[in-house]
Amino acid sequence: MTAAAAKSGSDKLRDSASSHPSIEQLILESHALRVTVLPSLGGKIGSIQILPENEELLQQPLRPYAPRTRYLNFDAGDASGWDECLPSVAGCEVQTASGKVVVPDHGDFWQVPWVVDSQSGSEVTLSAEGFSLPLSFRKTLRLDDNRLRVSYSVCNRGSDSVEYLWSAHPGFAVEKGDLIVLPSSVTDVIVEGSGQNRLGQQGTQHTWPQTTIPRQAIDLSIAGGAEDGIGDKLFTHSPAEGWCAIERKRLNRRVAFQFDPKQLPYLGLWLCYGGWPEHQSVRQHCVALEPCTAQGDSLATAMQEGRARRLSPQSEDNWTLELQVSGVS
Repeated sequence: MTAAAAKSGSDKLRDSASSHPSIEQLILESHALRVTVLPSLGGKIGSIQILPENEELLQQPLRPYAPRTRYLNFDAGDASGWDECLPSVAGCEVQTASGKVVVPDHGDFWQVPWVVDSQSGSEVTLSAEGFSLPLSFRKTLRLDDNRLRVSYSVCNRGSDSVEYLWSAHPGFAVEKGDLIVLPSSVTDVIVEGSGQNRLGQQGTQHTWPQTTIPRQAIDLSIAGGAEDGIGDKLFTHSPAEGWCAIERKRLNRRVAFQFDPKQLPYLGLWLCYGGWPEHQSVRQHCVALEPCTAQGDSLATAMQEGRARRLSPQSEDNWTLELQVSGVS
């Protein structure tokens, strides 16, 4: 991505938002980063720019921003930026104390407007109410120099216990040759889904980062080009070191998440190099680093396997995730 292309991506964000006057933009800015939050679009982080170059770090909209409707498929939206997936990533049907419930694709909270509870120059707190399950979700974003700290709280407002899973869902823009960097303790990954079964069916295990597929050795840590048509979702246990990163070669930047692996015991990896959405001409070219509470995208499966988080009535869970953007040594 050239500097001109990065500027074009930022212009695309502004143009898409400005075409809908109801789309409010909240800006957090330091000397190092500018973060744009869109409360009415699921509390999405629509943009993270490096300053003063204005280089964009997030996948920009595949389609113009537009109001969401409940049970909208994720690929029918803009499929960009940093969303929150709760109480599931995959759409599914789950059994609750009050009966069967349909949980939408990528969960409730990317589809609903969020309320701005408070805002200062460096911090904003937003909250929203779910509709498939009786969950309230709150997050506080605090920008300090080159670090963005996001503190989360999910509360069960119902009268029965509720199970859920949560996954961060940030699509980071990449260029061919960029690196996905994980601690050396990560030695294998498991396939959740792979376009055209490139890496095999769900449950297939591969070594990380070097692995083999029929007649080919590949390095999963090296980003491909947009022409490759690749879309792979992988999982691994969160490294005990509590971090994962992308190195953007041209920008000479390292984009890293830091987190507590006891709070977030799994890490999802979405490697998309022009392979999704499969039936659209404009496709993602991004990598999503996804610290999460459970292995697998489906809440229904997590419940069956005992991997889902359980919240008793009127109780809450809390966790944090910190993004740091630094130079590559």
